[in-house]
Amino acid sequence: MVKTPADKWKDTVIKYRKQCQNILKVSKSIRYAGVINSYGRTLTGIVRPKLTPLLKSEQVKNEFFIISTLMSLRKDSANTVGKLEHVVLQHQKVTVVLLQKSNITYYVSINRKEKDLEKIVSQIKKTL
Repeated sequence: MVKTPADKWKDTVIKYRKQCQNILKVSKSIRYAGVINSYGRTLTGIVRPKLTPLLKSEQVKNEFFIISTLMSLRKDSANTVGKLEHVVLQHQKVTVVLLQKSNITYYVSINRKEKDLEKIVSQIKKTL
């Protein structure tokens, strides 16, 4: 049976969702794991159960648009400075880690109190 484009898209989103679930399993400090495309659209995302999101819907849209723009612009300098490994954004309440694979960005929010950030980032990379 030949898969339709809609079936292929559904399979892709399911794959990303499973990756987000695996990212959440890496550490209890991870608050959110999501996948955004190069236009800042959320393909999938999971907030850790029993946690209240820090951003409202409109704030999330703006955040993801900014991140996708940043990641797109970074690609231009990849030939000069090398492939991007990851980006860490430190905020007062959370740390955000961005990882890029192909044309998608993994957006991972981690509790600011987490002491072993590099270990978590390393384990997340292994799940991808």
